Amino acid sequence: MAAKFGPAGNSKSFYDQGNSSSIDMPRWLADMGLDAYEYQCGRGVNIGQATAEALGQQAEMYGIALSIHAPYYINLASDDAERIEKSIGHILKSARAAKWMSASRIVIHPGNVADGRKPSLERAKKALAEAWRRCKAEGLDGVHLCPETMGKKNQLGDLEEIMEMCMVDDSFIPTIDFGHLNARDAGWIKSIKEYESILRVIEDKLGHDRLDHMHCHFSRIEYTEGGEKRHWTLDDAQYGPDFEPLAEALCRWGISPTIICESRDVMAEDARKMKDIYISACDKM
Repeated sequence: MAAKFGPAGNSKSFYDQGNSSSIDMPRWLADMGLDAYEYQCGRGVNIGQATAEALGQQAEMYGIALSIHAPYYINLASDDAERIEKSIGHILKSARAAKWMSASRIVIHPGNVADGRKPSLERAKKALAEAWRRCKAEGLDGVHLCPETMGKKNQLGDLEEIMEMCMVDDSFIPTIDFGHLNARDAGWIKSIKEYESILRVIEDKLGHDRLDHMHCHFSRIEYTEGGEKRHWTLDDAQYGPDFEPLAEALCRWGISPTIICESRDVMAEDARKMKDIYISACDKM
């Protein structure tokens, strides 16, 4: 198997070419040679069942692997029980939409640190376990919950914390956002060495199967002392991290993640560039 590539949401060019509905995205992406698509519910799960089912049918027709990004305002680490309950509800809404469109993964932001990293992590783990219990009770367990590494230091979601969350259930898959990891620690990813150190942690903590099938986000990200500031494109080379050494690492390790590009405005175009870089790197192995 090989890595899958696709965008987070719809590129500006998709609309510039006269398209208006995400139902048209699978065909559009297949024409670009891509094979993944992350449907964005960051501002709320507003897609209806009929539209979601139509999107799923098109994705199956064109060989596009679907995932959903759950609402950004989920906060499983909150010290407010009502806030956590609402966050669990947002995960359930995302899972229902995922079932309608046959998406296999739900990307979840863990939330902000409240009263210290350890108690915040424990609340997030407990909330994820409860969300998963309710998903199974509704027959929504055909999807993987995918906690995401976050880009700001005041957010829960460094690499070790995401490993802890994914150990709550064997079905959970990490979303490794390499741009976020680079930004939260002042641009530390410089070469294949740093990428391989990340892969090694995932394999050691979660096993080779979840490493092989991990979910990834990638973009160049500007950062400040507090971490993530703004997403840029692959051409904005003044910002890191570089994709080429990651492509080399993925080929060297022989793993097959799904890689979702979050470049500003040109996420599909940059996903295609990343796929080409990856193919070229693997051809050299």
